[in-house]
Amino acid sequence: MIIAASSPYSRRGLLWDAHRKHFGIDSQSTLVWQAATRLMNPSVTQEFIDREFELDPVSAEAEYNAQFRSDVDAFIAREAVDDAVVRGRYELAPDPSIYNYHGFCDPSGGSQDSFTLGIAHAEGNIAILDCVREAKPPFSPETTVAELAGVLRSYGLGEVTGDAYSGQFVRELFGSNGIVYKVSQKSKSEIYIDLLPMLNSGRVALLDHPKLVAQLCGLERRTARGTGRDVVDHAPNSHDDLINGASGALVLANCGPAPLTFHLPIVGPPLSAVLGAYEASLYADTTAPPGGFPAGSSQAADLALGGQFAWSPTPVN
Repeated sequence: MIIAASSPYSRRGLLWDAHRKHFGIDSQSTLVWQAATRLMNPSVTQEFIDREFELDPVSAEAEYNAQFRSDVDAFIAREAVDDAVVRGRYELAPDPSIYNYHGFCDPSGGSQDSFTLGIAHAEGNIAILDCVREAKPPFSPETTVAELAGVLRSYGLGEVTGDAYSGQFVRELFGSNGIVYKVSQKSKSEIYIDLLPMLNSGRVALLDHPKLVAQLCGLERRTARGTGRDVVDHAPNSHDDLINGASGALVLANCGPAPLTFHLPIVGPPLSAVLGAYEASLYADTTAPPGGFPAGSSQAADLALGGQFAWSPTPVN
């Protein structure tokens, strides 16, 4: 006989699956019961539970009334993550002569959380994770930063982005190793939300790293009370150090300039007249003109301007 007891949490996982399949159903093999705290343990006072409801009614409803929470959902489907993983790829060797790399770190003081680093680059519209590093506690922050600085330099990087952890402490450590530490303008939750459409549209290539994949699949989307905004974070008693560093690097790589080559038809007016209909600007955007380029033209000429132009539908006199 196996007996499992737990407070309900989100509407997923083994407990939710067992409740959904077996609660209220006669079965000779499985019994699921659901009861409030005071029914199961009358020694817990109603005054204590009332105070807990005053502090956090949503959490208390799950913890003491045994109701599954409706404000917590899985951040991403496992299938989307599996599709993004390149099986057998554990790390990509640096080639800074060809690729423009981006580094993002999730610092730690060395006592509880890991200190992690992710490095990524873009190829076309695909953000590719090249490398992840993790220093597990306990560790020396000085030694760890020196090692990570060496990894960054090997990818041709003289700077790294991260959060505002410990004020100037981490920035000074990287600075003493010749690396500029830039504070991210986006929160961890905002980075995860930016990563989601990239993953769902197949524009991310992840390393074959089981722990990183587990942390990504374990992220939760919650509705923040008061603001109503979505917040993405790890589940209670879990971690997201590795996926935080990797996600930051992937989002930075996706935000960088993505050179494109446009093809224009050789039919109709001269090329200069076609160009005159649109305002071209370096790295301003990566969108084609509304409706795309003129259809029905099998003949096409490469614009041959380095492929680093974007288009704005603003007429040019």
